[in-house]
This record gives sequence, C-alpha cells and structure tokens, in this order.
Amino acid sequence: MTVAIVVLYILFFTKPEETGLYSGSKSDSLAAPSDITIAYIVEDSLLSNYDYFHELAGGLEKKRKDMENDYTLKAEGLQREIESFQQTAGNMTMNQARAVEDDLVKKRQNLMLLQEKMGQDLMKAEADVNMKLYDKVSAYLADYAKENGYTLILNLKRGNAVMYGHQGMDVTASIIKGLNEAYNSPNKTTKKAVEAADTTNSQ
Repeated sequence: MTVAIVVLYILFFTKPEETGLYSGSKSDSLAAPSDITIAYIVEDSLLSNYDYFHELAGGLEKKRKDMENDYTLKAEGLQREIESFQQTAGNMTMNQARAVEDDLVKKRQNLMLLQEKMGQDLMKAEADVNMKLYDKVSAYLADYAKENGYTLILNLKRGNAVMYGHQGMDVTASIIKGLNEAYNSPNKTTKKAVEAADTTNSQ
C-alpha cells in the first residue's frame, strides 16, 4: 500500500482551488475575533490513525495493482506474439511477414497508449481520493473548532512554517477519535456533519 499512501501524504491538505490552511466556512463572519484560540494537528499521526484514510489508500492501491496486472498480461501476450513471429517469419512470404510486422507495431503502439492512459487514470483517481479526504477532514475540523472554541487549527508537519507547538495545543488525538467514531458509526449524528462536504460536492 506504500505507493498510494505516499501519494496521499503528498497531496493531503492541498486542494487545487485553495492555498494555505483551511479557512473556515463561507458563513463565518469576516470580522476578526476578539479572542484567538489556536490548536494544531500532527498530520502524520492523523493519517496513520484515521480509518477512512486507510480505506481510501487501500482502494487506490488495489486500483493500481489491477492496472499493473492488466498491463503485464497484455505486454506478455504481445511478447509471445513477437517471439512466435520471429520463429515463423522464415516460412512466410514477404507480404505476409510485412503484414504481421505492421500488426505487431500497431499493437505495441496501442500498448504504449494504454500505459499512458492508465497513468492518467491513476492520477485522476489519486486526485479524487485526496479531494474526498480533504473535504471530510475539513468539514469535521470546522465543526470541531466551533464546538470547542478554536479560531484557528494548524496543520503541523515537517517542512511547514510551524516549528514548535506546545503539547497542550495538540488536538490530534481528539480529532482522530472523533473522525473514526463518525466513520465507523453510521448512526451517530457526527457522521452527518463529517459527510456534509461529500453531499455538497455531489450537488
């Protein structure tokens, strides 16, 4: 599952139409809050312990393996045809050999096009998966921040601008607990809040 997980780690919290951290809902007041309360989540820890993330990563890895197996079968089949042609070409007329050779060239070109298309399809699948993950977590964080009085929740990860955060400001464990409860318990009311982003996108 390493390939899928690496991709998700790279793309997580990077939404195409946005830059920076999640900025809250459109209904939030534009006036600056008088009291600012900040918390942060540790991205690596959140992703490592979020059940929905592992489901998405597993599905993406299965898709990649299915594509890889399909390509391998087609490539091996073409290789057998080439070897067969090489062995029997001496018994063919020039026109017959040329026709088979042209057919093999076309099949090789089609195989290359298939490989390119598979790569594009996988990239799209990765982008779709990351959008779902981003929307799911962002929707939950928005509700969590309102319920717990936070005006800003930072994403703490290696390489970003936040070099230090007091451990008392780390709400990762609480976020993970809430996300997993919502994901694993369809009847919980928090599940509806977490899935609000998916409903909005489908409209």
